[in-house]
Amino acid sequence: MNGKPTMKEQQRSSEPDPQRKKEEWRSFLFLTAIMVPVLTVMFVGGYGFIVWMTQLVSGPPSH
Repeated sequence: MNGKPTMKEQQRSSEPDPQRKKEEWRSFLFLTAIMVPVLTVMFVGGYGFIVWMTQLVSGPPSH
């Protein structure tokens, strides 16, 4: 044997594992339902805070 996996071994390794597929779905749902909204609120809140602090130091925008 030359150390290369046979065609049958490659097919067996590419079959989806039900446990892994379940974990991937759980990860996907966690990222889309929890992390994206949390990060969005953090970025918008951070930007608002920066604008607020800038206006506190330099005054409101003038025309």
